[in-house]
Amino acid sequence: MGSGWTKNGFVYLLIIAAAAALFFSLFSRQEQIPAADITQVAQWIRSGEVRSVTIEGETLTLEMKNGDTFTAHKDATAPFQKTMALLGIPPEQLREPNLVLLVNPPAEMGNWLAFFGGVLPLVLIGALFFFLMRQAQGSNSQAMSFGKSKARMFTGDKPTVTFGDVAGCDEAKEELREVVEFLKEPQKFAALGARIPKGVLLVGQPGTGKTLMAKAVSGEAGVPFFSISGSEFVEMFVGVGASRVRDLFEQAKRNSPCIIFIDEIDAVGRHRGAGLGGSHDEREQTLNQILVEMDGFDTDTNVIIIAATNRPDILDPALLRPGRFDRRVIMDQPDVKGRREILDIHVRGKPLGEDIDLDSIARGTPGFVGADIENMVNEAAILAARRNRRTISMSEMREAVERVSLGGPERRSRVIKPEEKRIVAYHESGHAVLRKVLPNTDPVYKISIIPRGQAAGYVLSFPEEDRGLVTKPWFMDFVTVALGGRVAEELIFDEITNGARDDLDKVTQIARQMVTRYGMSEAMGPMVYGRKEEMVFLGREMSEQRDYSEAVAKEIDREVKAIVDLAYATARAALTEHIDKLKLVAERLIEVETLTAEEFNALWETGSEAAPPPAPIVPPLAPKAPERRWEDTRSTPQPAGPPPSPAPFPA
Repeated sequence: MGSGWTKNGFVYLLIIAAAAALFFSLFSRQEQIPAADITQVAQWIRSGEVRSVTIEGETLTLEMKNGDTFTAHKDATAPFQKTMALLGIPPEQLREPNLVLLVNPPAEMGNWLAFFGGVLPLVLIGALFFFLMRQAQGSNSQAMSFGKSKARMFTGDKPTVTFGDVAGCDEAKEELREVVEFLKEPQKFAALGARIPKGVLLVGQPGTGKTLMAKAVSGEAGVPFFSISGSEFVEMFVGVGASRVRDLFEQAKRNSPCIIFIDEIDAVGRHRGAGLGGSHDEREQTLNQILVEMDGFDTDTNVIIIAATNRPDILDPALLRPGRFDRRVIMDQPDVKGRREILDIHVRGKPLGEDIDLDSIARGTPGFVGADIENMVNEAAILAARRNRRTISMSEMREAVERVSLGGPERRSRVIKPEEKRIVAYHESGHAVLRKVLPNTDPVYKISIIPRGQAAGYVLSFPEEDRGLVTKPWFMDFVTVALGGRVAEELIFDEITNGARDDLDKVTQIARQMVTRYGMSEAMGPMVYGRKEEMVFLGREMSEQRDYSEAVAKEIDREVKAIVDLAYATARAALTEHIDKLKLVAERLIEVETLTAEEFNALWETGSEAAPPPAPIVPPLAPKAPERRWEDTRSTPQPAGPPPSPAPFPA
């Protein structure tokens, strides 16, 4: 804070000094005495109009008899009398009583003041401009060096990330080990005439660890690592991006062997000729320079380029041809084994409770990528600290999973009307009951009518195992479950609300994809209908181009509606058959607001929640023991008989 104040104070001081000097200069110029020629001075003396003459070096100050004042200049090498004699004024006239001659020494201070009054403002303004430019450079904007690369260089002598810090992508690590071996022992490949790929493209959705993998390659090889984002190449000035590309590759050649990592390369690597501003914009010039530099790279330079993107479909084909980005490494979503390994990495150094079951957590987080798991573990640690715990327990882990999955904490402070609470309870119960009775659904993990994120209520369900291929019956049951909330509202209240808008959106999307993308309609056959059109420059889907007739479009609409109608009828029939279970679950939700998987299954099987444990036998000589055991029972219920094995996390 003190350093910032000092810098700002210096700037303010310069501004004030420059303004004061400029004002002084202007003011002094306004107060200047009129000047006269030396010949005019001689005429005034001859005519007797001058009262006194003050001589200061080469400056003459004349005071006229009428009160006016003039200044004049003479030759500095000649005395005043001699100058006047040359102009026809005899010395006797200069000695007349009515003419006073005063000779003063030169006023050095006045000359200096006049000098500084004219020059000092320019000096101060120049110093202020120079200071501001230096500040701009220091703030990483590099105002005077637009063409310099903004890549951050990390030396490889002290690696912070290695392959041991990356999990869940064994195949990708094996692909990149060859790059590490080439950087360590290039002669082994050169002896066999092998050429290492010039570029490696890491492809995967956000959060899968592309940047982390690139750093791990650098850490394993122990070489310098240049990191830059694709957006940092492009500026508003023409030619800056290309200049930065040239500077980056020159730095890499000077520090070889090394790695250049370009994150989000799709920012500059999109298809050329598809931009809104024509085919010669700054982004395309930058891409052209990247292509030229990659072609100019000699394999002897030992420089490898690694790029990352989550949109490989919009990259220019020239980037993906052999000789540039030769190898494509897929960073996919981790499976249950990969999620378990990622958990092991992120729980290092964190105190875990005895009830933590990392295997069940890994099974209960399908679809989570590395970034999601890291965020989940961090949220669990924050929750444990908030509750003043010394360890992270399973309850914090479960809460963290819900936070990451649903996008926020529970909003218990939200005021909900009793009638709305009742509608939400039956809506969510409709989803839960259908998940229980339909064969191709995932088991219920939790039901809640407490708002969380954008949802007024929710039913959490996790697959028991990772699912790669999906069948038509699974899609049909998914659509049926999604319609369960709306059907429950209609059966119980004989009314429908807008609470099912998200469900209807999913239903319509899945049903249309079944017909037009997956070939799951007998009437339409195994064909794909419609071609997606997108603006490559924006990377965004704009429209769907129809490659079929209006008659086919009507048939598609009929098939989509048939799927939705069938799912709606199935949901209505199933909920009508189990109407008592629907009411039982909903009324219990209204009371407790949240049901776990164990409570939901017990309510379904027995018609009530799990029976409370019997009171333990009280020793006769301990009269206060029953009260103490009641408190303990409330905090940690003790089941009757031998303790059951812990249930899997998603169950």
